[in-house]
Amino acid sequence: MHPILVLWATPRSTSTAFEWMMRQRGDMTCFHEPFGEWWYEGDGALWPRLKPDSPRRPGVTFETVWQKIRDEAVKGPVFSKDFPHYIENHWTDEFLSHFNHSFLIRDAAKVVTSVQKKWPDVHLKELAFAEQRELFDRIADRDGKAPPVVDSDDLLENPEGIVSAYCDAVGIPFIKKALTWEPGAETSGYSWYDGGSWHDKLKNSTGLAPQPRGYVDIAHAPDRAKELYELVHEHYEHLYKFRLKAVP
Repeated sequence: MHPILVLWATPRSTSTAFEWMMRQRGDMTCFHEPFGEWWYEGDGALWPRLKPDSPRRPGVTFETVWQKIRDEAVKGPVFSKDFPHYIENHWTDEFLSHFNHSFLIRDAAKVVTSVQKKWPDVHLKELAFAEQRELFDRIADRDGKAPPVVDSDDLLENPEGIVSAYCDAVGIPFIKKALTWEPGAETSGYSWYDGGSWHDKLKNSTGLAPQPRGYVDIAHAPDRAKELYELVHEHYEHLYKFRLKAVP
């Protein structure tokens, strides 16, 4: 089985745009938050805001998702973008050994205000900061060195330099043409949640590039967002110290 290159992200961290860039390469089978489909809507879903009328996907389990990924990894290289909190109960050494781990982070104030604006009652668990840090530290302790970390602002400010550094760090060739694409991405074809409604910016984008300000300053954010920020910002700052620097 080929190693599975995985990008462990938090919500609203440019992770789907990064995934879209990886899809442009054409040399990997790519997955979009495969374990999230189970965590939110599958059998035994762990979503803390689950309600009787929430969308459900009978037959989708952790095991069926994991088997699907492994089946593709037998055929060839695989890339998966996912959130670490979905599978924290399955972090055995054996399970984690199948992955080539990397991480994508974003300023906690930007993440929290963006998510809370769309989901006013967002649960702390859905932000994934604590779980991302815990997994990062576990992999760093196991390997004796920090796994690759990409910061979203760095990525958008210098896509070529950061993606090149990322490719070097995870052991894949850098493909410059993957940084740009034609607008009109049909995200509903692979985004299992709500027809891709979280990815409107991606649909009209043409590549990785600086984005106009679209978040609320944390100082002027709702009280709930401020509370969440106080709980998670230290985890972002911890990983930020290990972020990749752009290739000159």
